[in-house]
Amino acid sequence: MKRINLVVLTCACFLSCNKKTPTQFSEAALQEQFVTLDGETITFESILEKHQGKTILITIWATWCRDCISELPRVKKVQQENKDVVYVFLSLDRSIENWKRGISKLEIEGDHYFMPSGWDGSLVDFIDLNWITRYMVIDPQGHIKVYRAIKVNNKDIRESLTN
Repeated sequence: MKRINLVVLTCACFLSCNKKTPTQFSEAALQEQFVTLDGETITFESILEKHQGKTILITIWATWCRDCISELPRVKKVQQENKDVVYVFLSLDRSIENWKRGISKLEIEGDHYFMPSGWDGSLVDFIDLNWITRYMVIDPQGHIKVYRAIKVNNKDIRESLTN
């Protein structure tokens, strides 16, 4: 009996850990609404379309996140080393004012958007967000190349940005 339970448990663990990494965003994630620095509303799909044909490094972060702030020097180094990459920052800040103040104070260069839905949005659900900072890489064809990374110096990110 113990052997059968062990086999069932092993199979369940293998199957639950063997989730296929998506290469495309869901329609619900693409329709998620964001706010631009100018106060305009834009969908995630429009953000991606704006940078079509380019490699995009997406950073999901917040100004209150200590890990996010400590990663910024490494992000800036990656930006210096990969000037042809587009850097999109999606903020989970609690207020637009804090978000804008943080971008200015921390001198973060890139394309910035505020996530008004916070942790309850369709994009957050789609990517199964459970930690920030979170990085994703989108290739010039619009495919997700890196789905889950919490450090910008992740080997998969580096390879995706240089290929």
